[in-house]
Amino acid sequence: MRNSVSWPGRRRAPRALAVVLAVAVVAGTGSAASAHGRPPAPAPTPVTRAALDPALVEGRGASVGFLEQEAESAVTTGTVIGPDRTAYTLPAEASGRSAVKLLPGQYVEFTLPKAANALTVRYSIPDSATGGGITAPLDVTVNGSGKRTMTLTSQYSWLYNQYPFSNDPNAGLLHPDWWITECACVPAQTTPTPTVTTPFRPMHFYDEQRLLLGKTYKAGSTVRLTAPPGTNAAWTVIDLLDSEQVGPPHVRLKAANVLLFGADPFGRKDSAQAFDKAIAFAQKKDLPVYVPPGVYQVNRHIIVDDVTIEGAGSWYTTIKGREVALPAPAPDGSVHTGVGFYGKDASEGGSSNVHLSGFAIQGDVRERIDTDQVNGIGGALSDSTIDGLYIQHTKVGVWVDGPMDNLVVTNSYLVDQIADGLNFHTGVTNSVASNNVVRNTGDDGLAMWAEKTTNSGNRFENNTVQTPTLANGIAIYGGHDTTLVGNLVADPVREGSGIQVGSRFGAEPFTGSLWITDNTTVRAGTYELNWNIGLGAIWFYALQGDIDADVQVVGDHFLDSTYNAIMVVADWPVKDLYSVTNLHFRDIRVDGTGTSVLSARAAGSATFENVDARNVGAVGINNCGSFNFPPTGSEWSSVDLGGNDGGGTTGPWFGAWQLPNTITCDDRPPVVAPPAPSAW
Repeated sequence: MRNSVSWPGRRRAPRALAVVLAVAVVAGTGSAASAHGRPPAPAPTPVTRAALDPALVEGRGASVGFLEQEAESAVTTGTVIGPDRTAYTLPAEASGRSAVKLLPGQYVEFTLPKAANALTVRYSIPDSATGGGITAPLDVTVNGSGKRTMTLTSQYSWLYNQYPFSNDPNAGLLHPDWWITECACVPAQTTPTPTVTTPFRPMHFYDEQRLLLGKTYKAGSTVRLTAPPGTNAAWTVIDLLDSEQVGPPHVRLKAANVLLFGADPFGRKDSAQAFDKAIAFAQKKDLPVYVPPGVYQVNRHIIVDDVTIEGAGSWYTTIKGREVALPAPAPDGSVHTGVGFYGKDASEGGSSNVHLSGFAIQGDVRERIDTDQVNGIGGALSDSTIDGLYIQHTKVGVWVDGPMDNLVVTNSYLVDQIADGLNFHTGVTNSVASNNVVRNTGDDGLAMWAEKTTNSGNRFENNTVQTPTLANGIAIYGGHDTTLVGNLVADPVREGSGIQVGSRFGAEPFTGSLWITDNTTVRAGTYELNWNIGLGAIWFYALQGDIDADVQVVGDHFLDSTYNAIMVVADWPVKDLYSVTNLHFRDIRVDGTGTSVLSARAAGSATFENVDARNVGAVGINNCGSFNFPPTGSEWSSVDLGGNDGGGTTGPWFGAWQLPNTITCDDRPPVVAPPAPSAW
């Protein structure tokens, strides 16, 4: 979702994982020498979830097969960068807001916490001087031997400039008629016209790559990642390492095997027609389609309806394609096509009974063109399942367009997307996204967008969303009877935050109930570029109408929020037209805010019950209302239902002195960085 806004005068894991935690080794050093003069073995690299002790997020987020370890906690001869939450910087987009920079010849070394035969490395290397990316080697050794060389790339990273962004680091402003924070002006209306420093607003720095090791290495083995001498990358940044034990390939004997229809498992020729033939045969014979281990070149959509397609597992079966320019724009406005599995369009009745599992989709999308249908999964898919896919380098991992009903997306990895990770768009009903990992999206990680036709009865459940480089971890735009439960959202960067409930983008109104239950955000509550203010880790935004559905925020944890834990805001031009009401917060924990527990910048009200807070950096409730400051008090009321305890630098967050609509407005309070989250 595009995230354009305006303001006055402006435009536009399980607990068992915790046992492997240990004190991190300081970068570039080991621990102190033993009493016998021999240096002891390095401390194990801590296992984290979203760069936190797993005990702090137990039961929340996706249950996954890998263990995550942060590079800044490993042994290294490189330099730790960060922590830093400033947009357009390498640390800000790193998990935990910190990483390790290696110069040629330097390394970072992790100790495996559990037996593993597969690794995922999240990294960044420089762009080329004119854009388009480079490739560079990274040497991988385990226990000092068996060197393998990964070929890293920045061809899918490094966007610049204003929405919808550019691949050119030297480009001037794409929209000189937009408000620019950097000059506090609209350049097209300014004489002389200001210039911007290029590259302007670099972002989307990271990518990830997976490696099968060929054998299993036991716990305690050391994995060393080295930027080799002579690499053409001036630096290599390592963010984290995921390690896991991948099982053997899945085999389906009684199936329409794509090899029998001419598919090439070596990726030398296009296999799209072979897939079509296998699907047609499978539909006729009531068989599944099986895609054995291999890399299959597919450079267009594969249309699916009433069919099951199984791979050997996402580590073994990869369906990979180039982005292809169309000779003329398609009726939907697309100017490119590319690899993807699509249900039929809803206008044609959509598809149903589609089941996709056990393979990777790797696209070739390097620029954002919103009219392009170059998503990993698309179309309308009713009574269907998507399970165990790994989708990378497409525009959106899963973007479905209703009306459609009962899609279930589970156990999948949606990474390194140019735009959203997953979007239930327009008339999607009774559908679920559960136990998925979404990382490094160029827009909302998970979204429900009820544009023109309402969504209803949908759930996002126990997903992990990390490092969306723009917009929100989870965003809900309108809809009826929606549930977010048990999700973990970490490290949103700018122009969005952890969880957003927004009346915007032409969405249908919120109706019925919206349950936001037992979710955790960490290092959210980000800076809003256009408004020049801090957001909330969860925020409610009235732009195109009131938000007045029954919204229940229950059992959620907001950890280490850069600015506020909660924000309620109406856009300035409509601040006296729209309000946010019927919000209810109960059994909430707020551990650390740079500013307030609640920033209210709209008319309306909310109730608070058993909201416990600590390490709050500013006044607990920053009540600006609609900025009219009437003598009767703010247009916003916070209703105390009891049990609201704790606070911070200014005393109790819900002080007895504060009547429901007491004006406490500080437009941009100073930030007091909180300590790291800890056990409650």
